[in-house]
Amino acid sequence: MRFDDVVRIGGAMPCFDLALLVQAFDDRRESIRVQLSRWMKQGKVIGLRRGVYTLSDTYRRVPLTHPTLAGRLYRPSYLSGLWALGHYDLIPERVVTFTSVTTRVPRRFDNALGVFDYRNVKQALFFGFGSAGVAGQEFFVAKPEKALLDHWHLTEGEWTMQRLEEMRYQHVDRVTESRLRAYAARFQSPRLERALQRWLRLADELEEGTVTL
Repeated sequence: MRFDDVVRIGGAMPCFDLALLVQAFDDRRESIRVQLSRWMKQGKVIGLRRGVYTLSDTYRRVPLTHPTLAGRLYRPSYLSGLWALGHYDLIPERVVTFTSVTTRVPRRFDNALGVFDYRNVKQALFFGFGSAGVAGQEFFVAKPEKALLDHWHLTEGEWTMQRLEEMRYQHVDRVTESRLRAYAARFQSPRLERALQRWLRLADELEEGTVTL
């Protein structure tokens, strides 16, 4: 397996896995793994997680976006929680951890391109997301209402009014109340219902300008 052959195959995609190279070449799996490790030390290949790689910018012919990568590293999944809230500008902070929701076991990948955190929900709660695009690439992200609920659901403790105020929510008009209520009902969680009612009161105050952020 020559590096030029890997560039020919892997350079046309944001990332690729070991299985693809095993199918493409006659080399033994372990030999391919050793060669990839050698190229990683040379900076030609970047390891993203066990068995998943990307080429460095010098050799890759397509852009590599973090949201797209988040969806490819661990499937099925969609971006949600704090990252999605930042994506919709519902909070002022810039979120650097790419938090996703999955029905699989929780995982976290720290690599040269960022931190990718995957939180588990049961199958019945794997809903409320759609596709978005960046640099011509598609990724899945929670709708604003589901991003709120996922964050409340996956963060321990009671969401008191003070705690909600500390989030410094903004642009709350981007959240549709009817959809938020409908989504919350599917969680069947008294804790989330309490958070919902408090957030709606806070949103009303924010829109009236009675809360100083």
